[in-house]
Amino acid sequence: MAVLLIAEVNGADLALDATAKAVSAAKALGDVTVLVAGSGIGGAADAAAKIAGVSKVLSADDAAYAHGLAEPLADLVVSLAGGYSHIVAPSTASAKNALPRIAALLDVMVISDVTGVVDADTFERPIYAGNAIQTVKSKDATKVLTVRTASFEAAGEGGSASVEAAAAAGDKGLSAWVEDKVAASDRPELTSAKIVVSGGRGVGSEESFGIIAALADKLGAAVGASRAAVDSGFAPNDWQVGQTGKVVAPELYIACGISGAIQHLAGMKDSKIIVAINKDEEAPIFQVADFGLVADLFDAVPELTSKL
Repeated sequence: MAVLLIAEVNGADLALDATAKAVSAAKALGDVTVLVAGSGIGGAADAAAKIAGVSKVLSADDAAYAHGLAEPLADLVVSLAGGYSHIVAPSTASAKNALPRIAALLDVMVISDVTGVVDADTFERPIYAGNAIQTVKSKDATKVLTVRTASFEAAGEGGSASVEAAAAAGDKGLSAWVEDKVAASDRPELTSAKIVVSGGRGVGSEESFGIIAALADKLGAAVGASRAAVDSGFAPNDWQVGQTGKVVAPELYIACGISGAIQHLAGMKDSKIIVAINKDEEAPIFQVADFGLVADLFDAVPELTSKL
């Protein structure tokens, strides 16, 4: 069995955490070849070659792949797919954009959000907002799947894979890049942060989210939010944790003013330690919390911040 893993690339840099976690899943399927596609990605290819478990890196350095457009990337992957039994990518926004197109061009199904590898044909994935685990067996000649990175430990470094150039498949002009709007932040990226502090509807306003941010900054944590907080305009969309947001599994997750709707729990219940602060002692969040504090967050959070 041979696996083609599509590396997660941000600009010209390798998203090491997401790619290394996907490598951990892919190693159970066979020899792993990592495809790094982008422009000016020599450093990213070298970084991918150092991940333990990678046998080869294909570097597709071409302007057509500079902005992660799904159409040229799909054509590239399909041109390489003949030698591989599995095409794998971390379950990120860019992969969810490209892999359905790749699967359609190969006339196979997509198995999304894989959390466990049973064997080369059989995979586990969550359904019903994570309340059940579905076991899926595929008879497709080529398996196309995304890996939920929160479910796997990152592969270590120490690899010494060879780096080879991959011929570009060209650009048919089906889509065009217009611009990127990138939010700059000194905080860790939400899906790879070791500590996440999230606020919910109970925070009350965008201004009050400052106490959540202050605690996060004191801990060196990422800031998250429930869908209710995002829909209310208290926090930006890219902070949303949950079934329709980002799935996180940090070492420590602190939920402030979050009731614990099933959709939110689906995005954070794999966290190693969950701390909940809520004045409603009947809030569902306490059912999954390791530590619960029944208190007004406007008293508890600033006091916690001041004492750290």
